[in-house]
Amino acid sequence: MSLRPLNPRSPFMRKADTISLKDSIEAMLRAYKLNGKLSEVQLIASWEKIMGKAIAMKTQEVFVRNRKLFVRLTSAPLKHELNMAKAKVLTLINAEVGESVIDDVVFL
Repeated sequence: MSLRPLNPRSPFMRKADTISLKDSIEAMLRAYKLNGKLSEVQLIASWEKIMGKAIAMKTQEVFVRNRKLFVRLTSAPLKHELNMAKAKVLTLINAEVGESVIDDVVFL
């Protein structure tokens, strides 16, 4: 198979049977069922952006297990306050990722 371009003046012209790198990476993530895990990692990395610097400073650990987000906090009053606003926190988290990745939030 020749790799010559269809138009000799345009060496970067794509052939009809080629796909973009973005599409091929998304297809690979779907094939290996890694979309969910990638979203979880993105969520943990953006915890400070979602909740703010004050809450992030009082957070010891953030991890995901079985579609539940576990957050270990150092402040008992903050834990109580976040438990009261659990629905809002869940909405903020899923909005940041762009899909429903988390079903429940547990504050430890």
